[in-house]
Amino acid sequence: MGEMAPEAANSHKSSWWLIFGAVCALTLTTRFYKIAEPDHVCWDETHFGKMGSWYINRTFFFDVHPPLGKMLIGLSGYLTGYDGTFAFDKPGDKYDNTSYLGMRVFCTALGATLIPMAFLIVEETTQSITAATFAALLILFDVGILTLTQYILLDPILLCFIMGSILGAVKVSSRRIQEFSVSWWLWLTFTGTMLACCVSVKFVGLFVVSLVGLMTTADLWKILGDMTRPVVSRYKIK
Repeated sequence: MGEMAPEAANSHKSSWWLIFGAVCALTLTTRFYKIAEPDHVCWDETHFGKMGSWYINRTFFFDVHPPLGKMLIGLSGYLTGYDGTFAFDKPGDKYDNTSYLGMRVFCTALGATLIPMAFLIVEETTQSITAATFAALLILFDVGILTLTQYILLDPILLCFIMGSILGAVKVSSRRIQEFSVSWWLWLTFTGTMLACCVSVKFVGLFVVSLVGLMTTADLWKILGDMTRPVVSRYKIK
């Protein structure tokens, strides 16, 4: 793919930011619309809201999932005025004067990152704004994902970390970023952090670790098979 003329490059960059900005604006509009409704416990909020309350109250409990997701829910509630006293007994219980909105906003905000990250992943792998926009719109208008990411659940937290892991892995292996540059190291650190967070929210995050491991193996295979590269570059760790 040849280099663009300066005018074409500037036009392409302007179009990129315009479309990406529109995607982000649509994301915020659709994700946070009527986030306070319904004002009662929905679905598995009864479990994860309750566990967030236990963390706030420093109550010991055991759960099949790792603790990070519930700890973040508890932290978001604590920082937004929730005191951990609501029972979360069953779906349908009215929140009344309970400060539940902060926990929903937190989960929704993480779920909202799926759309811009999908745009960035597809644009990075295809170098096509059209393909990236289409991928982002598929998630934007998916009512199932919209619903899943608007409540106090582990799913929006896990999905955010999964998408972040894939974005980081794609960026690290990208030809647009110079190997061992500051940007490369930052994306590598970002990828490792996201992978650690995936496993710390649910054990199914191990599948994402496997995926990124396979991507890394493929990159190493290409490097080892590239006879034009100096031998020392294959073992460089700086």
